[in-house]
Amino acid sequence: MRFHLVNGSLTPTFSKEEGLPISQHHQLPEITPNPHFSYLPGLQTHLDGKELLLTEIPFPLETLQAHYEQGYVKLTVGIEKIQKGLLCKRCGNSNSSLFASFSCTKCGEQSCHYCRNCIMMGRVSECTPLYSWSGPTVQVPQSSGLDWEGELSKGQALASNQVVQAVKDHTELLVWAVCGAGKTEVLFKGIEQALSDSKKICIATPRTDVVLELAPRLQKVFPSTSVAALYGGSEDRHKHATLTISTTHQLLRFKQTFDCIIVDEVDAFPYSADASLQFAVQKSRKEKSSLIYLTATPNKKWKSEVQKSKRKAVRIPARYHGHPLPVPEFVWGGNWKKLLEKGGLPSKVIEWLKTRISANKQAFLFVPSVSIIDEVVKICRKLDERIEGVHAEDPERREKVKKFRSGSMPVIITSTILERGVTIPNSDVAVLGSEDDIFTESALVQISGRVGRSASYPTGNVTFFHYGKTQAMVEARKHILKMNDEAKRGGYLKE
Repeated sequence: MRFHLVNGSLTPTFSKEEGLPISQHHQLPEITPNPHFSYLPGLQTHLDGKELLLTEIPFPLETLQAHYEQGYVKLTVGIEKIQKGLLCKRCGNSNSSLFASFSCTKCGEQSCHYCRNCIMMGRVSECTPLYSWSGPTVQVPQSSGLDWEGELSKGQALASNQVVQAVKDHTELLVWAVCGAGKTEVLFKGIEQALSDSKKICIATPRTDVVLELAPRLQKVFPSTSVAALYGGSEDRHKHATLTISTTHQLLRFKQTFDCIIVDEVDAFPYSADASLQFAVQKSRKEKSSLIYLTATPNKKWKSEVQKSKRKAVRIPARYHGHPLPVPEFVWGGNWKKLLEKGGLPSKVIEWLKTRISANKQAFLFVPSVSIIDEVVKICRKLDERIEGVHAEDPERREKVKKFRSGSMPVIITSTILERGVTIPNSDVAVLGSEDDIFTESALVQISGRVGRSASYPTGNVTFFHYGKTQAMVEARKHILKMNDEAKRGGYLKE
């Protein structure tokens, strides 16, 4: 598609000889909304707060064009030429290696560039306009509030008050809370405050699993609030909701939408390593908005900023049930790789597994590489046939995790994919080859955090089987001990 500039507005043409691709119109016209125009409420609902491709809008081009000419729809270039090359306006990518060009049948250009970085969301190219709503916004209905009778712990209550204040003041806040602190409950009062102020809220998380878990939980405690769960293939993709639970990838479709954004697991992959996801969070928030980050393991830069009072933060050093965090035990595992090649595991690992199986206590065994999972499972099945392995690309991953949750699988052999999100009430954790680089301080703290989360089973065993201690192992242990010490000194632990 190409565009003519006619009487102060862009007019689309499908002729390859007429007009120009939208990116070649150096200054796009600004059209003031006509107050007498009768706009389509359905189009308003679909586009308000979004920035979408034409293929994502279920309305005829003629309808979009009429609304554009009356100032109710805005067109933006998808790919912009900048001094250093190209910029994708949807995902913020300016890395030249993540752009490619092709002979485009839509605009007729022999070299039409497109962004490879966000292509999984639909192709944005130099001739692709992004459509957004520039008319009156959809009004957010006031919610009847929170339906929850639980009680917050001392640490949770302190953090909850800070979250409420951040929502009121439109400021940023880091909630640094240990694994199992009960971060979701800490958000309830802040969400309630935002809803009473008729604000739009988004909880963004790197993982689909978390979206699927959080959406029903939040709908239950905010029963009169419209809640949308957004992830790849979600049925709520075009739902207009007051409270949105979304993967960070889906935020690429939003622009200046939310009054309050809460980013869960801010240190987790892929969010922590992908600048476009961080760009999506900033792009989807309103200029005047609050931004709240949640994590148990902030990176070194953020820790330093907190210590120097350059980043506002509140810490929850104890779990909601008031028991200390289980501290990892370091156990020499010897040259376990050599042993594995011969079809065996260190005797101490075998003994650790036997103890759990005989005590009917479930356990996670984390391994450093997907490539060895099958071999480790084969050896472990000599102890119990029900033992299975899982990793990120496993097509049966959800079914296996469900089986593990149900209690019918005694031990699960896993990659770092299960370092977050899966909670088994009465379980222990071991790491085979904890000296491997994949086991960073953050990963080891998260893995340790699988144990003792339940108030019914607040203790448990965490064992790192190693072939030489690493700095990451030492720092992870130090991190956990420091939190326990802070919790004790602050009076957060039960006597």
